[in-house]
Amino acid sequence: MKPKIQITKGDSTKIEVDAIVNAANSSLLGGGGVDGVIHKVGGKQILEECILIRNRQGGCKTGNAVYTTAGNLPSKYIIHTVGPIWNGDVEKCTQALSNCYKNSLALAESLGAKSISFPNISTGVYRFPKELAAKIALEITTQWESSTLEKIIFVCFDDENEQIYQKLINQNS
Repeated sequence: MKPKIQITKGDSTKIEVDAIVNAANSSLLGGGGVDGVIHKVGGKQILEECILIRNRQGGCKTGNAVYTTAGNLPSKYIIHTVGPIWNGDVEKCTQALSNCYKNSLALAESLGAKSISFPNISTGVYRFPKELAAKIALEITTQWESSTLEKIIFVCFDDENEQIYQKLINQNS
């Protein structure tokens, strides 16, 4: 089945889904943007679990995904994925961002999640062009065949991202 796709502007930490995707950095120790907010609101349990993951595997590579429980957040899991830092290499950056979505979706399914939310991965301080990032995100998620996922929500942090996603969704419907 293909999951239903929704676009909303808001705060990822307030969305009630089974799995919240966190645009993490490779250290998994929290940072700015969505990552910092998730760690702050979710509480120390998320950081403690991230430290255990780091100790076991040495962090998380770009394009990969790992999970923790959600701490104080209204979900079951946090899926931490590391997006690419935009450097102008369209092919390499596109592949890495595609992997963030694919690996997060596959991990959510392995956890039995029925719903997942994504931020606008890499479009903040990592400077990935917003329209290209949205096209990649929507291409991966609209083609995704799922055995468990019923709903995918893109939680946009600003008006510009929300408008880009809405425009692309409307063009493809």
